[in-house]
Amino acid sequence: MRRLTPNPEFPWLETQARVTSCKYDFGEGRALAFGIPTSKHFLITFSYYAHGKTYTGEFTSRTYLEQGKTFNITYNPLAPQQNNRAANIPDTKTPLFAIGIIGSVILSLVWFAMMRGCH
Repeated sequence: MRRLTPNPEFPWLETQARVTSCKYDFGEGRALAFGIPTSKHFLITFSYYAHGKTYTGEFTSRTYLEQGKTFNITYNPLAPQQNNRAANIPDTKTPLFAIGIIGSVILSLVWFAMMRGCH
C-alpha cells in the first residue's frame, strides 16, 4: 500500500492519536512467503478525533507502544479517515497469494507437458 502524502494545496492537520491496542504480530506465514521475514513485529491500533468523529487506524512497529499512549499524526481535512500513519501497512497478502496460484498453475502445466512427452 502506498504511503499517503499531504497535498500542498490542502495541508493536512495535526492531532493527537491514542493507542487502543498493541499486539505482537507473529507474521502468519511471512517466513514461508519466499523466506523473507519482516522486522516489524507489533500491530498498533489507534484512534483519533477529527471533525466531530472518532477514526481508527493501525500500523506496524518494531517497538511496543503502551495502550493509552498518545502520539502526533496528521490527517487529510478533506477525508479525515486518511492519516499519515495507517497507510504504512503493506498489503502483501493478496499479491503473494496470486503469485502462489500462478506459480502452481505454471508448474502443473510444465509437469503435464513433461509427462506427455514421455509416451
